[in-house]
Order: sequence, then structure tokens, then C-alpha cells
Amino acid sequence: MSRWWSIFLPLIAGPALAAEMRSLDVHYEDGYYSLESKVWFDVEREPMYHVFSTWDLSSEFSGAIVEARDLAPDEHGRPGFYVVNRGCVLFFCKSLTRQGYVERERPELLRAFADPEHSDFEISNETWAFVEEDGGTEITYTLRMKPAFWVPPAIGPFLIQRKLRKSAGEALDRVEAIAQSYSETGTLTVD
Repeated sequence: MSRWWSIFLPLIAGPALAAEMRSLDVHYEDGYYSLESKVWFDVEREPMYHVFSTWDLSSEFSGAIVEARDLAPDEHGRPGFYVVNRGCVLFFCKSLTRQGYVERERPELLRAFADPEHSDFEISNETWAFVEEDGGTEITYTLRMKPAFWVPPAIGPFLIQRKLRKSAGEALDRVEAIAQSYSETGTLTVD
């Protein structure tokens, strides 16, 4: 699995957590997967934006992320990212690498684009939209991706969506706890 699923994946004991997955839809058409989710966090927008725009934190979201880091800006001044995930759906396990650049519109929008020359995807484009709501933040996450490797036909949107829903709770709590800690201390630390 990759960082694009990390919004849903594996935490820290901390303040009362209220993260809520509001929707999750996965679709497959003509070799492309698309995913859209909405999640509400009981944390203000700025800390949530900061946590999601710091790739170095990705391994704290999920045990499926075995390596993640922020990279220096490219020749156009866009910050970079690098993520390696290890995940399994049914019997199909794979390590996936993504490296690319990020576009930011602080604190409303974050976009990540994988470079196919340095990734296991022909296309992997992600967007996080951060909206203040009910004293917290609703994040709408969208993904459009096409793997550069063969995916068994049995691994379709239904199985991916089921796996994500099953493992979402702990991951959402981890993300929220990290953002709450950052909101309180101004420092990104994980207990």
C-alpha cells in the first residue's frame, strides 16, 4: 500500500479521538483505479494540513509504509516526496515505490504527482482538500492511479475498499493524535 492509502491505515495513546470516516469509494475502469474518501478530524485545518504535507510522518500513519521522506525541491521549486509501501490484498503482496513532486495551496489544498520514471505507477495523482467544519477539518481525498505492474483480476475495488475500511480506525486515530499534538505543542513528535 502507499501513502495515498495512509489516510486510512494504522497509534498513539493520547487525547480522546473523534476521527470519522464519512465515505470511501473505490472504482476501476480501463486499467485505472480511482478512490475518493471524506474523513472528519477533530483538529483545526492548519495542523491537519501540516501533518499531511510532511511525508516524513507517513510511516507513523501506517505499518504498511516501510519508508517515507520529504525530498528537496525539484528544478521548478516543487517539494518532493518518496514513499515505499508493503501491502497485501488476499494472497497478492507487493512493495510499491512512489517518488514525485507536491503542489501546495496552504492550507486548503495539497496535490501529489508520482513520476512514472521513479515509481511503480504509470499514473498516481492525489489531492487532499481541507475544509473547516464543526470545529474540526473535513478532508476530501481523491486518487487516480494506474499501476505499472500486473494486478490480479481478483483484486478489485471491492476487496481494496473492504481492506481499507477494516484498517481505517487505527490509522485515522494516529493521524488525528499527531495533528492534535502538533496543534498543542507546535512540534511534530510521535509518542
